[in-house]
Amino acid sequence: MGRNVVVSALQFACTDDVCTNVNTAERLVRDAHKQGANIVLIQELFEGYYFCQAQREDYIQRAKPYKDHPTILRMQQLAKELGVVIPVSFFEEANNAHYNSIAIIDADGSDLGIYRKSHIPDGPGYQEKFYFNPGDTGFKVFQTKFAKIGVAICWDQWFPEAARAMVLQGAEILFYPTAIGSEPQDQGLDSRDHWKRVMQGHAGANLVPLVASNRIGKEVIETEHGNSEITFYGNSFIAGPTGEIVAAADDKAEAVLVAQFDLDKIKSQRHCWGVFRDRRPELYKVLLTLDGTKPIL
Repeated sequence: MGRNVVVSALQFACTDDVCTNVNTAERLVRDAHKQGANIVLIQELFEGYYFCQAQREDYIQRAKPYKDHPTILRMQQLAKELGVVIPVSFFEEANNAHYNSIAIIDADGSDLGIYRKSHIPDGPGYQEKFYFNPGDTGFKVFQTKFAKIGVAICWDQWFPEAARAMVLQGAEILFYPTAIGSEPQDQGLDSRDHWKRVMQGHAGANLVPLVASNRIGKEVIETEHGNSEITFYGNSFIAGPTGEIVAAADDKAEAVLVAQFDLDKIKSQRHCWGVFRDRRPELYKVLLTLDGTKPIL
């Protein structure tokens, strides 16, 4: 008998109303549960519009402390009722710091702790450095009822070091909640295939399943330079341990993706393939540098 786990990725368009979005998330979590899901991933910062298109003081007021966060508390109740694991993305206020964070809710409703996004982007339409401090938790894994999971956030997904760090700590499945779409400065630039291939590579290089959840819809934000708009391209997907896509959404429709994996079988495959047996950590010191020469202490 294998250890079968069913994972799910949600995809939906956000309004700029917290209650509406949380209701949508709950409806889709319930749908995933009806399809047998054990672990359900909701997209990044799903409580509202992706506000990082603009640098606005009023948007900073959207941050809330981790303790007694209303959306986390509601998802704890839902997780306990359904017996599912739910990573919950939120904008965290911690005294004078602010983080792009995610709380991991286990199937009994208990809060297993948070991860704070490590890599913070700063480009047209994605001005996250205005809002978020670099995360200080380091890459973590969480022992849930169904599996030991690694969870990172959006821009983290472009860094192979993050995926490897989580799997080295025992992550059996990787999860990436995301908010990505068009580029306001260049409407001809479409990163969706690149985005998928990079994460498929993480799955294949580490021989673990990977779940990516992204939003859809057009969002228009008023900035100091006029309106900015992003059309989020969805394409949420679930990849298997060789990087193969086993479930995928399109760029327009609400979706609940579901896939089942035998984690014991995948563990055997991972060990037999030898990539963790044959690693040479003593040769990787260059990864501790920015320029290839001077270590960051």
